[in-house]
Amino acid sequence: MDGSTLAQARAAKAKALQVFSKLGDVVGVGLVKLDGGYGVKVNLQSQPKTAALPRSVAGVPVTVEVTGPIRKRRNA
Repeated sequence: MDGSTLAQARAAKAKALQVFSKLGDVVGVGLVKLDGGYGVKVNLQSQPKTAALPRSVAGVPVTVEVTGPIRKRRNA
């Protein structure tokens, strides 16, 4: 998957949050380094209701991971 420039990926983060918030519970949106550039990574709390997730937002590639809920770490 070819990536975009860092500036393009940064600009697409807000749009990715907007798009994916309609599809599931977003717990994080960040940047990811891809072969040939950058993309946006969206972390979801649970599996989305639809299997047809966007592969790109504003021309920037998107990767999706189901991470579960965000919790405070316990000290060991």
